[in-house]
Amino acid sequence: MKKKFLIIGLPIIATIIIIISLALYVHYENTALKVSKYEVTSERISSEFNDFKIIQISDFHNVRNKKLTNSIVKNIEDEKPDIIVLTGDIVDPDHSHMEAPIEFIQRINDIAPIYYINGNHESLLEDYALTRKELIDNGVIVLDNDKRVIERNGSKINILGIADPYMAHNKKLKDKDIIRTEINSLIYDDSNYTILLSHRPEAFKLYSEYNIDLVFAGHAHGGQVRLPFIGGLYAPHQGVFPKYTSGTFTKNNTTMVVSRGIGNSFPIRINNRPDLVVVTLKSA
Repeated sequence: MKKKFLIIGLPIIATIIIIISLALYVHYENTALKVSKYEVTSERISSEFNDFKIIQISDFHNVRNKKLTNSIVKNIEDEKPDIIVLTGDIVDPDHSHMEAPIEFIQRINDIAPIYYINGNHESLLEDYALTRKELIDNGVIVLDNDKRVIERNGSKINILGIADPYMAHNKKLKDKDIIRTEINSLIYDDSNYTILLSHRPEAFKLYSEYNIDLVFAGHAHGGQVRLPFIGGLYAPHQGVFPKYTSGTFTKNNTTMVVSRGIGNSFPIRINNRPDLVVVTLKSA
């Protein structure tokens, strides 16, 4: 009897343990925040903006997990950023109501000014204008192909924001052609250090052609599944083994920071925890 139990029972118990362990691991990977910290140094950053701190939140996707959102808020409070940038996809079209992102924004909008651009998921909303108004009513600076200038003692930084190309609702045009038109529409003083908020990291080569100093992007979700020594497995508009999924990239005079995002539009993340990005500017 004992031998029969060992033959039948032990494999069942082992299988149950493996399933529970995998479930706990997946839960951890999707709810345990990771803070990614980077320093960006440039001669174009004046001493007035030395140690200027920017927190990036991307691809929020209607997160409702209290443990995760509490962790995000606590880390933002601890970091004491100068500005917060939201780089698209705060909503998910399958859960398009704004309660979760607005509640989150209300918790952080007293910490620092919030700058927002939309993502491809906002383009699927029935009434983006209503979403935009709700954000503005809650103190968010919405940069739909718009710009702002931050000034300190005569020194200035440009903050540019472009809409996701899907917001144009024009399938006849290529995404990069739309992005190029959007950037061209922004008239700004390029003698100032310039930051661009764009949801799409795959257009990095295009951003570098404009010699934009610093780009914040998201969209790739870290490749969803991250493999050791390889990186992300798949990202929208980049395909299998995408190049731009996480971290910093430099081309010409342009540095791009890519967030792995907070929430999911796919079911789960693996080896790819929610990502809060902290960038500190350094004057060379």
